[in-house]
Amino acid sequence: MADVSAVRRFPVVADLTLVTAGAMTANVAGYLLQLLAGRWLGVSGYSEFASLLAVQLLCAVPALALQNVVARELVRGASVAALRGLQWRCAVIVAVVVAVLVPVVTSALNVGVAACAAALGAAPALVLLSGEQGVLQGGRRFRALGVVLGAAGILRVAPALIVLAVGGGAALALGAAALGIAVAAVFARFVAGSPSSRSRAGADEDEVVQAIGVLPVLRAAQVQAALMALSSTDLIVVRMVLDDADASRYALGTIAAKIAFWLPQAVGVVLYPRMAQPTHSARAIRSALAVLSGIGIVAVLCAALAAPLAPLLAGQDYAPIQGLLWLFALHGAILAVLQGAMLSAIAVDRTALATLTWLGLAVEVTLMVSFARSIPALITTVASVAAVTTLVVAVIVLRTADRDSSVPSPQPERLP
Repeated sequence: MADVSAVRRFPVVADLTLVTAGAMTANVAGYLLQLLAGRWLGVSGYSEFASLLAVQLLCAVPALALQNVVARELVRGASVAALRGLQWRCAVIVAVVVAVLVPVVTSALNVGVAACAAALGAAPALVLLSGEQGVLQGGRRFRALGVVLGAAGILRVAPALIVLAVGGGAALALGAAALGIAVAAVFARFVAGSPSSRSRAGADEDEVVQAIGVLPVLRAAQVQAALMALSSTDLIVVRMVLDDADASRYALGTIAAKIAFWLPQAVGVVLYPRMAQPTHSARAIRSALAVLSGIGIVAVLCAALAAPLAPLLAGQDYAPIQGLLWLFALHGAILAVLQGAMLSAIAVDRTALATLTWLGLAVEVTLMVSFARSIPALITTVASVAAVTTLVVAVIVLRTADRDSSVPSPQPERLP
């Protein structure tokens, strides 16, 4: 009854508004960084910057997974202090993996080692930042979460823009962004506050940490990894199949996809705690997919109408992709629906559905490498594969939710 009363006192629409304000602040800052980087670095230098941002997004997978697990376990009654212990262990693991990946990514993408190290070096700080965001999300402290999301976006982008504005290259800009993320993590910890007043009374913190462990994070991570790979791998592949100029044009076009993908981010963030509760899960999943689909349609229409502005904002070098921006936006909108479906799988700890997304990724990469040799062919391929994958996953998620909702929940045993 307490949860129902809380929902009535603070409607979901208000929660969405607060989180959307913070998320949009972060997203607008991110898009501004990419637009100005595309102009200041030029078509010859922007491809390296955009590709490393895509790799950085892939390295943020453990952070996103940790946020979802922290929020879910907090809803289920885990200790905040124990969850923070988990986030530090995850940060150390990610730091070790990053150290191994830097030379591999540098060689594979033919980029500077300093730029690569700066991009990947932000991953451990992202883990700590996302862990605190999970504490706020699981506690339904959406006003504070909105503040943290907005501040994190500004702290990440502002230093990079300053570096680019004074003539710095990709490596210095990415390093400045990483430093900003570290500052944002400290700020998020301050906003989330001390665990003492929010921990479960009488809980054994060591036992709680063992109960949630690292394995649930790994299971959630492979779901997030599949989704992020499907949304970002095209930026890596185009660098292999197109020349630098067309690869940069494609990379700028993906800004429309990113806008459509991240625009409805608040929907999943706000409804996720309800997805994790059996009594609310089915309704929350249906609501999330419906709202995400509606926002996606609006995003595609807006991209089509705003397309003539693209050369004015980014320069005439990017005019060839003007007529394709609606297709880029469609790709992002489809992936946003897929993200909502996969979040519901994490909420109920049924992560085997990620197999379908991995399969879609394999098909996408195979088709891109084998047949696509132009920007229209590449974006058509990725959008088509994403559409089929999303349709299959959404149908399975909805059927599973309906089946689970028809099974009565066991009544807790009353103690004398």
